[in-house]
Amino acid sequence: MQSLDLTIIGGGAAGLMCALTAGRRGKRVRVIEHANRVGKKILMSGGGRCNFTNTGTTPANFLSANPHYCKSALARYSPTDFIDMVDAHRIAWHEKELGQLFCDESSKLIVRMLMDECASAGVQVQTGCSVEKVQKVEQGFLIETTQGRIECPALVVATGGLSIPSMGATGYGYELARQFGHTVLDTRAGLVPLTLSGKHQDNLKDLSGVALPVESRCNGANFRADMLITHRGLSGPAILQISSYWQPGDDLRMNLLPDTNAGTWLLDQQRERPAAELKTVLGESLPRRLAQRLCEIRVGSKPMRQYRSAELKAIGDELNAWPIVASGTEGYRTAEVTLGGVDTRELSSTTMESRLVTGLYFIGEVVDVTGHLGGYNFQWAWASGNAAGLAV
Repeated sequence: MQSLDLTIIGGGAAGLMCALTAGRRGKRVRVIEHANRVGKKILMSGGGRCNFTNTGTTPANFLSANPHYCKSALARYSPTDFIDMVDAHRIAWHEKELGQLFCDESSKLIVRMLMDECASAGVQVQTGCSVEKVQKVEQGFLIETTQGRIECPALVVATGGLSIPSMGATGYGYELARQFGHTVLDTRAGLVPLTLSGKHQDNLKDLSGVALPVESRCNGANFRADMLITHRGLSGPAILQISSYWQPGDDLRMNLLPDTNAGTWLLDQQRERPAAELKTVLGESLPRRLAQRLCEIRVGSKPMRQYRSAELKAIGDELNAWPIVASGTEGYRTAEVTLGGVDTRELSSTTMESRLVTGLYFIGEVVDVTGHLGGYNFQWAWASGNAAGLAV
């Protein structure tokens, strides 16, 4: 049996950040990862270039039953702090849009940086190692793994959520939380494409590949970004963002002309181009195939002069708040994050330590803190990992 200061279950972004932070403080740390390599979600992020943070990160970019919980950790480890480490390793990066930072080359460089930092801090990383049993003992925790037994006074759970099971995601972190008496709030897929069914799918499926800028709106949230029509439903950043706020039955709207008061614009077009058909007019501001389909299924098309002003205003109102009847989501298979998780009311916002079990910590996606699309979830991983790494 090996005796350590800290064991971290999970070799993702949060786990590695916690490990290197604690290791720098002289702690004897081991990371246990059941997959054959660490940082798999880092490697796939941003199309292989890793959207490693967002310079505009604020607590408002996160969903949680307790929206105040993330404030302390985010304030104490900022995007600039992580950028400083990236710069120190001479990893070239660029800002794509809206504060989103990406590697110029490969996300492998971020994983290598974290592993190099762990190595320099004396952290042991074991891959292909599964946890079979965790017990609370007088000295802290007794952990039985497929590669031996470990005893340590502190245990950090950084197992991630249920998203993308093909990359090794499991619900083990939630099981551990429940084992030690913690409440786990209902989980569901977030940042995920929406599916359509029946006539709603039939109306759009042959437009698969059509994309356009929209403003998505649901339950008081709204996002300006692109929407993509797929053969199963809708995707693109605007859909992924709003999916975290939507549940079946909720009113979901897309502003298809987000920079335009569509009713006023249509009245102007009527005066200027009375002979033009509505589908022609719409096809100059929307993808042509989509404009034609919208006319076919909803508003019809005839020369602009034949519409009454009230009709054009009603059509404009609908274009600015087009109803979407989604049947569900594509689920954890393609979801970027998991909403819900370990209830933050039972954790310290300063240290991430359990209020129920001394020496037990929960960080990253396993906790009920979920960021928007665009590097925010990585920043939560860095910040929560840093908080626990400083506290153990």
